[in-house]
Amino acid sequence: MLIRAVVFIFYFMWITMAQLLAQEEKEKTTALKDLLSRIDLDELMKKDEPPLVFPKTLEEFEYAFNEHGQLRHTETGEPFVFNSKEDLHRWNQKRYEALGEIITQYVYERLEKDCKLRKEMLPVDATEDEPKSFIYLSEDALTNTDKLLVLIQGSGVVRAGQWARRLIINDDLDSGTQIPFINRAMKEGYGVVVLNPNENFLDVEKVPDFEQNVADSLDEPAEKRERRDEREGKKKKDFYEKYRNPQKEIDREHIPIRENSSPEEHTLYVWDNFISKSLAKNIFVVAHSYGGLCFVELMIQREDEVKPRVTAVAMTDSVHNVWHQEAGRSVQDWLKENCCNWVSSSEPLDTQVDAMLPDCLRLSAGTERHELTSWRSFHSIFKFFDKHLEHQMDEGEDEEEPSSTVPTRSSNRVKHEDL
Repeated sequence: MLIRAVVFIFYFMWITMAQLLAQEEKEKTTALKDLLSRIDLDELMKKDEPPLVFPKTLEEFEYAFNEHGQLRHTETGEPFVFNSKEDLHRWNQKRYEALGEIITQYVYERLEKDCKLRKEMLPVDATEDEPKSFIYLSEDALTNTDKLLVLIQGSGVVRAGQWARRLIINDDLDSGTQIPFINRAMKEGYGVVVLNPNENFLDVEKVPDFEQNVADSLDEPAEKRERRDEREGKKKKDFYEKYRNPQKEIDREHIPIRENSSPEEHTLYVWDNFISKSLAKNIFVVAHSYGGLCFVELMIQREDEVKPRVTAVAMTDSVHNVWHQEAGRSVQDWLKENCCNWVSSSEPLDTQVDAMLPDCLRLSAGTERHELTSWRSFHSIFKFFDKHLEHQMDEGEDEEEPSSTVPTRSSNRVKHEDL
């Protein structure tokens, strides 16, 4: 009996001490939060990070493209330096993004002034107030009866006319933009269509939702509890975000562009409203990275229209997957016959690379840099198109002049050795 009493007393003392310790810890936490709330974090952190305000033009940035298309500092002649300020990665990144937006506008100017392309707004029946996107067309894009070249870039921040922003800034315009492809195509008699698959929404400043705030004040126990928890979680997140980053950015919202809200949807829309209506007998496509996936999706959605119109497709390090995209056997067979994918590889240019899937021919782009694959395979791509065009013409002659030799699928395929 005595032992039980001692154990009970010990247990009671242990619970009491635990409660006291918990209360003390809670008081310490409250005191710490109170102390932090008294600190002017804005003033404390402004000493470390300059304002996120950057130049609006290349001239204000003190950079310009030289005669070789390389971005250089106007005073020192040095290439672009990302780490303009040490230990301020976020500020440097925002500066880089600001320069990237200027580069985008610069490329648009080159497309219009140097390449003589015209801008076509999307959707074609857009009202004055709704969000819009655009593509670029050569003057003969829809009327050229011979050849049409369609360019589709990968995903990300790149816009019409660009393969890779990093290459434009750090290397040169030739490797990072589609301008060399456009110039050569037009010189060889192609019409040109430049897609803009990443321009999917209008980015606007978010307006506070006062109606939602009023609704939150209504007496709805379950929903009110959920909203309170959500608000408290947001407050905590904002508190720590403010401590880490006092220069809070303006909240933005994305308003999707009708029928162009994704790269795949954009590609399909441009096909339906422009490419399919062109008079070209032979349509050729260059698709980089995610652009290859977009083309395969177009094939799946418009197979009967694409097959008789598209002569050949050159992909560069495409990320498409015929299994995940559920491409049918007929689509897979067509890709094997009419498509070639130049992939990043340490092998010499045009060396055949083993395919992991029942896919199109894969050749080395002669580089291990993903973003550089389009430029490195530039000449090989046009040779590939020329060979397919020759085969297309030979088939036309065979149809006009019957022969005892029956053409087969393998006889029409453009072999790797032909390149």
